[in-house]
Amino acid sequence: MLKPKSNNRKFQGVVFSDKMDKTIVVKVDTTAVHPKYLKRYKKTRKYHVHDENNKYKAGDTVMFAETRPLSKTKKWTVI
Repeated sequence: MLKPKSNNRKFQGVVFSDKMDKTIVVKVDTTAVHPKYLKRYKKTRKYHVHDENNKYKAGDTVMFAETRPLSKTKKWTVI
């Protein structure tokens, strides 16, 4: 199992896609406030996350943390 960095960032999100081998795409929603109009809006970002055992399926909620680069787009692993 890959070891997360000591000063790692952690996120929680919903598995969006599990079609790749040992990789899942996780969607993370955050809320932001516009600086001038003070209106709240939702920001969505997708992360490629390493899933060694292909354990998680679409719709599951997962926690993941930053780790060393595993590929061009994959820098996160499930914890």
